[in-house]
Amino acid sequence: MKGAPAVTGDGRSITPERRHRPLVGMAFMLVACALFPVMNGIVKLLGEQYDPKQVVWFRITTHLLLVALVFVPRMGTQLFRTRHIGSQAVVSVMMLLSTLCYFTAAKYVGVADAISVSFVAPLAVVFLAWPLLGERITAIRLGAVLLGFIGVLVVIRPGSSVFQPASLLLLGSALCYAIYQIYIRRLAGIDHPATSIFYSVLLGSIIMSCVVPFVWTTPRNWQHWALFFSTGAMGALGHYCVARAMTYASANFIAPFNYTQMIGSVIVGYLMFAEVPDAYVWLGTALIVSAGLMVGWSGRKRI
Repeated sequence: MKGAPAVTGDGRSITPERRHRPLVGMAFMLVACALFPVMNGIVKLLGEQYDPKQVVWFRITTHLLLVALVFVPRMGTQLFRTRHIGSQAVVSVMMLLSTLCYFTAAKYVGVADAISVSFVAPLAVVFLAWPLLGERITAIRLGAVLLGFIGVLVVIRPGSSVFQPASLLLLGSALCYAIYQIYIRRLAGIDHPATSIFYSVLLGSIIMSCVVPFVWTTPRNWQHWALFFSTGAMGALGHYCVARAMTYASANFIAPFNYTQMIGSVIVGYLMFAEVPDAYVWLGTALIVSAGLMVGWSGRKRI
């Protein structure tokens, strides 16, 4: 790759060679995908007792405050400096819409089922990355993504409880999240990852702060307060890892690792809601993991 090295939001140079470290990107993405199922389980639990818009407000506002508390002492005003405010606005809108759609639908479907439907996002990223980012799709990556998607279809199979109106919200959430990831990748190496995760919830926090007074219910005990705030903490850390992952690897390489959320979702669904996975879930999960391993192997060299 030729040209001048990219520069992060805090002024540090990031050469193309440093950016292209796919195994490091994969590691960051796997951490994010371990956090998100736990957060989703908590969201489903809270959504059964509180308005989803209140849960969304806690999720994104806590996220915003934590990022500011952690990074302002280290970066100062550099945290707020972006070279692409328009792209950051798109990221923020997509994050809000994706979160709102998903949290609204979560109470009606199982944790693993919800994640399964959301797995159309990696496919969308792979195909949108070509026209929007100019990232060509190699045969092995495309084959791995398709194998993973077949695994998802095995899990949710037509006629299951997943096929209901709430699934439309999940599909909408997945599409918004795909666009979110595309724009995060566009900003990687230009704005600091912390800057991106700050702006990703700034607009949503402002909007939901205007909405939440109309749906507010005071949490009933300290455990509920802790659960509310934990959604923001896990979301902030998870999306920081996503932003870091996009800094080190291409969008269509990173996207298939979203499939590993299925493993955590099955575990969370069983432990929190006694959702027992059947043989189809295990078969589908095996295909999904195989797809992730294929992409990980192909990413050991520049392709």
